[in-house]
Amino acid sequence: MKRIRQVTLWLIALVAVVGISAMMIEWYKDEMNVQMTKDGQNKVQIGGPFTLTNHLGQTVTDKDYSEKPMAIYFGYTFCPDVCPTTLADMTGWVEALGADANKINYLFITIDPERDDQESIKEYVTVFFDQLVGLTGSKEQVEAVAKAYRVYAKKVEDDDADSYVMDHTASVYLMKPGNQFMGTISYGEDHESALGKLKKLIAAGS
Repeated sequence: MKRIRQVTLWLIALVAVVGISAMMIEWYKDEMNVQMTKDGQNKVQIGGPFTLTNHLGQTVTDKDYSEKPMAIYFGYTFCPDVCPTTLADMTGWVEALGADANKINYLFITIDPERDDQESIKEYVTVFFDQLVGLTGSKEQVEAVAKAYRVYAKKVEDDDADSYVMDHTASVYLMKPGNQFMGTISYGEDHESALGKLKKLIAAGS
């Protein structure tokens, strides 16, 4: 009798675990906006429509850039190291690609609209390479585009009460024409590896 009771309790616990697991899986699928592709593979939606202001003061949307592949980096002008390092790397990629570099749209989207107004963005992006477009917007617009691209961004107060830094995703997003996610270039990724990914991105847009 004791053994039967133990088995019964074990079965109840197993059912509870399975039920909780199923609920967690459904939550995860909903949270990550997972879609099932025709071959049965899970595909996370990354990317989507946006309306922002470019560094020249013009209102733009994703459609203004979607005819060509896009390399998108989310950062901010007060970033002490990761952002300038990544944009310097991107400058090197553009130089290495030569004429083919113009087959990609390069976007720098701020995740700190509180400080990064249009003039700040303009001054910042012109330090790097000619093709780089800086984008900013209202708090709501920036939060919307960050959410669409699954970008993590969080304000972290500095020791100085009047200052803060932004903890954020450091990858470069690679989007095929039509704003379709193709992959990422990781922070600090090898130059040749990054260049190979950009060449594949260009080929995907041909």
